[in-house]
Amino acid sequence: MITCATASRELAEPSEATAASARTWLLLEQPGPWGAKALTSSHLDPRTGRALEAAAAGTGVRLGLIRRPGPHADHHHPERRRVFAAHTVPGAGWLRTAEVADPAELLALDFARLGRGDSCFGVPHEGEPLALVCTNAKRDRCCALRGRPLVAELVASGVGEVWEATHLGGHRFAPTMLVLPYGYAYARLDAARAKGIVEAAREGRMVLEHCRGRSAFERPVQAAELAVRALIGEDRAEALTAATAEESPGRWTVRVWHTDGRAWHALVEQVTVTPPRPESCGAEPGTPVRMEVRSVREELPSQ
Repeated sequence: MITCATASRELAEPSEATAASARTWLLLEQPGPWGAKALTSSHLDPRTGRALEAAAAGTGVRLGLIRRPGPHADHHHPERRRVFAAHTVPGAGWLRTAEVADPAELLALDFARLGRGDSCFGVPHEGEPLALVCTNAKRDRCCALRGRPLVAELVASGVGEVWEATHLGGHRFAPTMLVLPYGYAYARLDAARAKGIVEAAREGRMVLEHCRGRSAFERPVQAAELAVRALIGEDRAEALTAATAEESPGRWTVRVWHTDGRAWHALVEQVTVTPPRPESCGAEPGTPVRMEVRSVREELPSQ
């Protein structure tokens, strides 16, 4: 049976504007095996997992489990667990970290404040950019088959701080990677491209090639931001921000502006992707939607 990632590649499906939307990520270290819904099907206490999901719902915080690369030692009760929180909104972002003895400690967090960008967690992360690669075979086998070799090569290269992650969305674009602190997601990477992306993040830059979008934005805004970057050749991660200006069903006008004062208006439309293809392994073929940028015009100073 053809895998979802193979089908997507063969159909040359664009990956732009497919990043999972999250203003803030909260990532908990959980070694050992993961199930398809990892927060409630791993060695994390499922009661804690359900409580964390409930606490994060509607706050703009996306939860995930991470583990260190290598053999997945089956430790039911690790002494300490690393936790990262990252707010990815341009100009207001941060990456912070802490250790917890019991994941239930995270239930004391104010998730609404985290989602709004209040850095009410841990201490600033002073190390390398985080490279998170989805490797959860129970969620989708493409993530493991394509993600784990990428993790091994990145670790061997010594670039960044590499973690395996449970779910970054977009199985059919595997191997997928999220880079923090900026929150840009990437698709269909090999080791050389992934290494270059992490090195760029170290310098405050993003890489346009293979970029799925910035997680702080909804999909229409991701499409517009990437289109403006391509138009003006801008790779500084914090140079652009964007917001939806108008909306009608399946059609958006997005305003994108630069720190130097320039601004653009992008017309984005939702279109259906054909022919049908599986959006994940084992799923029936479907017709996902994608965001297509119809036009980009620069805003005149008097507007």
